[in-house]
Amino acid sequence: MENPEGKNLTDTVHRPVKTTRQIVDLRFDRSGLDDSTLLDLYRGMLFPRMIEEKMLLLIRQGKLSKWFSGVGQEAIAVGVTMALREQDFILPLHRNLGVFTSRGLPLARLFAQWQGKKSGFTRGRDRSFHFGAPEYRIIGMISHLGAMLGVADGLALASNLDRRDDIALVFSGDGGTSEGDFHEAVNVAAVWDLPVIFLIENNGYGLSTPSNEQFRCRQMIDKAIGYGIEGIQVDGNNILEVYKATKQIAARMRTDRKPVLLEALTFRMRGHEEASGIKYVPRELIEQWKSRDPVATYESWLLDSGVLTESNVKTFREEFSAKIEGAWSLALAEEEPEQSAAAEIGDVYAPRFVNLVDPPETGRTNKRFVDAISEGLRQAMERDPNLVLMGQDIAEYGGVFKVTEGFVEQFGKQRVRNTPLCESAIVATGLGLSIAGRASMVEMQFADFVTCGFNQIVNNLAKTHYRWAHGVNVTIRMPTGAGVGAGPFHSQSTEAWFTHVPGLMVVYPATPSDAKGLLTTALREPNPVLFFEHKYLYRSLEGPVPDAYYNLPLGKASVVQDGTDATIVTYGLGVHWALKFARGSGASIEIIDLRTLLPWDKETVFTSVQKTGKCLVLHEDTLVGGFGGEIAASVQEECFHHLDAPVMRLGSLDTPVPFNTRLEENFLASSRLEAKLGELLSF
Repeated sequence: MENPEGKNLTDTVHRPVKTTRQIVDLRFDRSGLDDSTLLDLYRGMLFPRMIEEKMLLLIRQGKLSKWFSGVGQEAIAVGVTMALREQDFILPLHRNLGVFTSRGLPLARLFAQWQGKKSGFTRGRDRSFHFGAPEYRIIGMISHLGAMLGVADGLALASNLDRRDDIALVFSGDGGTSEGDFHEAVNVAAVWDLPVIFLIENNGYGLSTPSNEQFRCRQMIDKAIGYGIEGIQVDGNNILEVYKATKQIAARMRTDRKPVLLEALTFRMRGHEEASGIKYVPRELIEQWKSRDPVATYESWLLDSGVLTESNVKTFREEFSAKIEGAWSLALAEEEPEQSAAAEIGDVYAPRFVNLVDPPETGRTNKRFVDAISEGLRQAMERDPNLVLMGQDIAEYGGVFKVTEGFVEQFGKQRVRNTPLCESAIVATGLGLSIAGRASMVEMQFADFVTCGFNQIVNNLAKTHYRWAHGVNVTIRMPTGAGVGAGPFHSQSTEAWFTHVPGLMVVYPATPSDAKGLLTTALREPNPVLFFEHKYLYRSLEGPVPDAYYNLPLGKASVVQDGTDATIVTYGLGVHWALKFARGSGASIEIIDLRTLLPWDKETVFTSVQKTGKCLVLHEDTLVGGFGGEIAASVQEECFHHLDAPVMRLGSLDTPVPFNTRLEENFLASSRLEAKLGELLSF
C-alpha cells in the first residue's frame, strides 16, 4: 500500500542492512534452538517493528494522537514473551508492543484502542497500552511508573497459594527503579518467595535524564544484592540471549518460586514519545546503537546462516503489511463511542454484590466494637477460603488493635500475612490477588499511614473497572479518628480524601452490629472498599450483635432516632455525639447515620430533611473540604423549598489533631455541638 511519501510499508527507514560488524558484535548463539524457533523469533520481532513503522507514519500525518516507540527494544518484549508459557502473567509498559503481538491480541482491537474507539480494550476511556487483558494474561500499565510492580506480586502470590507453577514477569525502565514502588515490590517478593521476574529495560535514559543522574550503582543487577535475590544481565538487543535467559529463569522459578531481577541492556532509538524528540542524546551514541538494531542484526545473521532467505523476508513483510493495513482500515471505519452519561457512570463500579445474608432474628450477644469487627472478619475467612489478610504485625501479634488475634492459629500464615512496612506494594498486591480471583483485606495500621499507598488506591484500584471492566475485591481497613490522645499522625479523619474518587466505596460504621455486617459485605464486594473503624469506639462501645454470619447493604443509611424538629446527618463517632446532645436539647431530633459515604444514601437524608425542615451536617473531620460540604450542598439544592433554616455544618477545627487531650477536646466538633444545635433549632 502506498503512503503519501511514496514509500511502500515494506520499504521503510528501518529496513535491515546486513553488516559483518553487527553480527560479530551481537554473537548469536543458536545452540539448542531449531530453525523453526529461530524463524518464529524473527517473525515475532518483525511484526511489531512493522506496526511501529505504520504508527510513526500515521503520527506524522496527524492521524494518531500519541505514540511511545519501542523501536530498538523489540528483542526484549518478544524474547521474554515467547520464552514464557501462555498462563504466565506479563505486566508490560508502553514500549512493549511485542508482548501484545506475541500473545496474539486481535490487531484491529489494538488499533481501536489506540484510536479511542469503542471496540478497544478500554472502550475509548484510556490510551495506548493502559489496559488489562486477563484472557491473554496481560495486565497493562497506568501512567505512574512502578505502580504495576506490586500487582505482579499479587499475581505471583495467588499462584503460590493455588499451588500452581505459573509465574509473573513485570517490566520496569531504568528510571522506574528509582520509584519507591520498585523497592517495595522487589522487597515483598524477596521476603515472601514470590515467582516474579522483575525485568529492567535499561536504555540509559529516563525520558531525557541519563543514567548517571539517576543512580550511582554501576549496573542495575547490583540492586539485587540488597534484596538477597539473584540478578542476571543480558544483552537486550540479542533476541536469542533474552529468550534463553528468560526460559532458564522461568524453568527454575517454577520450582524454587524465588524472584529474579533481570536487566536487559538496550537503547531507545526514538524519543520518550514522538513529540519529545532525541536532541538530548549524543549523535555518536545513536549511531553506535543503530548498528546494533535487534531486528536488522538478527535478520542479517539468519540470512548468513541460511535459515532465512530474501524471499522469506519479502513474503513475511507482505503478509504483515496486509494484516496491518486490513486491521487499521477496520478500526478506522469504526464509529466513535456514544456520549452517554448513564453508560459512563454505570461503568465506574462493577455490578454490586447482592447475595446478602440477612441478620438472624435471634442469637445476639453484647459485643465490643473491636470484637464485632474481629468476629465478622473471622467468619468471612471461614466462608471464603480464597480470602487473604495482609498487614503489618497482623499475624502472631494480632495487629496493634488485636483484631486478628488468634487468626494465624486458625487460618495459617499463608492467609494471614505479616507484611514489610510498605503500604503501596501491599495494596497493589491486593489488586493482583483480585485479578487472579482472590479477595483480600489490607489493614492499615493507622488510617493516617494510607498516604503511603494513596496512588495505588485512587489511581489503580479505583479506576480499574471503569477502564477495562475488571472488578476489584480489595477491602482496606482504616483504624481512624481522634479522642485517644494520639496526636497529628495517628488521629486524622481521612475519609474525605477518598469520597472524591469515583470507583471507590467508603464505609464508616458507628455501631458494633453495623461494623460486623458492613465488613462482611465489603469483603465480598467486587469494588474497592475503604472501611473506616473509629479507634475510640473499639473498646469504649458495645452493643447487641448477631452471633452468626450476616451482611448489611452498603450505600444504605440508618435512621438512628426519629424526630420532627431537625435532622442531624452524621457518621462514625458523630452518631454518638448527636445522640448525647439530642437527648439534652429538649427537641425532637432525627439522627441519620450515613454508614456509607460513597455512595451515600441521598433518599433517606432528603426524606428526613423534607420532614423536619432543618438540617445539621456533623462530622469529626475538619470543616473545610470535609464530606459534610457535599451533603449540605446536595440538601440545599434538592430540599430548598422544604427548609426552614439554612443547612448548617459542624466539623472539627481546621488544624492538625493536637496531642494534648485538653487541646484535642477543644479541636473536636463535639465541643461546639450544643451551641450549633441550639443555633439551628432557634432559627
